[in-house]
Amino acid sequence: MAFDGTWKVNRSENYDKFMEKMGINMVKRKLAAHDNLKLVITQEGNRFTVKESSNFRTIDIVFELGTAFAYSLADGTELSGTWSLEGNKLVGRFKRVDNGKELNTVCINGNFLILTYTYEGVEAKRIFKKE
Repeated sequence: MAFDGTWKVNRSENYDKFMEKMGINMVKRKLAAHDNLKLVITQEGNRFTVKESSNFRTIDIVFELGTAFAYSLADGTELSGTWSLEGNKLVGRFKRVDNGKELNTVCINGNFLILTYTYEGVEAKRIFKKE
């Protein structure tokens, strides 16, 4: 499928402000800005497997479209929610476990994989290039 492949973070836009809004302290934000995140995505029907590796951790994330699952961000923030396919976009709708606030993500694939995050009115993008 279109999302399959190995994707390496190329650049970020407004990522520091987004992490600040999420409550991530300055030291962790500075480290995260240079995390060298790589995603290996495979899709089999409605089932996705994402191997996420960075300077901080390696984790396998498995989910099915429309099925709720739990996920922890690298800083330990716990989320619960779903991914759905809307046209050519993967749309993630998550809530933080600690405060119930929404974190939404849109993933668009083209020449680059673009992840757009929105939390309490702050939007950030992480742009990945296929390896």
